[in-house]
Amino acid sequence: MTASQRPEPADPGGRNSTDADPIRVSFRRYAGVRTRVLEVGPQPVEPADRAPRRVLGKRATARGHAKPTAPRLVLLHGYCDSADTWRPVLELLAAAGVPAVAVDLPGFGDAQPLRPGPMLPQLDAFAAAVIKEQAVLGTVVLAGNSLGGTMSLRAAENHRLPVAGVVSIAAPGFVDSWLIRTVARYPLPLRMYSALPLPIPGFVVRAVAEQVVPRLLYANATAADAEQVRRFTSLFPDYRSTTSRLEQARQLVEELTDAYRLEEIRVPLLVVVCGKDKLVSAASGRQLHALVPHSRLMVREDWGHCPQLDDPIEISELLTYFSASASRPSKIAARVAAEVSEDTVAG
Repeated sequence: MTASQRPEPADPGGRNSTDADPIRVSFRRYAGVRTRVLEVGPQPVEPADRAPRRVLGKRATARGHAKPTAPRLVLLHGYCDSADTWRPVLELLAAAGVPAVAVDLPGFGDAQPLRPGPMLPQLDAFAAAVIKEQAVLGTVVLAGNSLGGTMSLRAAENHRLPVAGVVSIAAPGFVDSWLIRTVARYPLPLRMYSALPLPIPGFVVRAVAEQVVPRLLYANATAADAEQVRRFTSLFPDYRSTTSRLEQARQLVEELTDAYRLEEIRVPLLVVVCGKDKLVSAASGRQLHALVPHSRLMVREDWGHCPQLDDPIEISELLTYFSASASRPSKIAARVAAEVSEDTVAG
């Protein structure tokens, strides 16, 4: 085979660069927040009398257009991340025929910003709206990384939500790392950085972020994907945005001190512990497992804080097997079909 005949290299999802992207991108509104949605799997059947891209609701269900089918994965990202963190996994799920959606949480990616005030209640309302929308189409299994893990656990605590199972990956708030404890204490060096009278030039901020981000998110910084690193560093374009994110992180860590009611979790729970996680310690995941007696624990010493970036193949297989085992024929989706909120209509 000559160079001109050689096929384009395949990405982690097994898709050649010349193939059509299996990930559908749309914008929708959940709990009053317009956001971006990445989706794979069969297209939902739309009733003829509704506009394209509208979410299936009571009318569609009553006419038999939206019978729940296969389990549906809802993927939630972490702090300062976006739905794009799940792209490698989504491509693999698409190839396997597994329905899944990933959304930009409020305040991140292409979602509208968070409002002033406590963050977790806003994120709860948003996640609940996503879950209710997806439950019309099938049994919902949540998978969350970092802050997304927190949101998945909190959703599982709410018995009004149709959640069939949860995969929690590096959820914070149990036994946290020195870095998270440092942010919570807001020590003198951080206060001095935020109070500098002359802002640090944007190119310096970005250069530092390019060095720090791979070390925080990946098990092996040298294996970091350049595009993913650029995506993260774009969140810190200048001094002002960096100080704003720092203050937001401090507020979030404070809210995590009273974030969980784990005794309310009754659905299957898989706790994923990452041995090379520099943000959330392995002890944190083990503590979560101990606090939820019926949970299962998976420890991978070779994964970092974002294993969906370290090892998308293993994560996609893990999610596929877990969703199949956690999902059982039930009345969950049917029960919530008539309760889909009006604000889940596509924006």
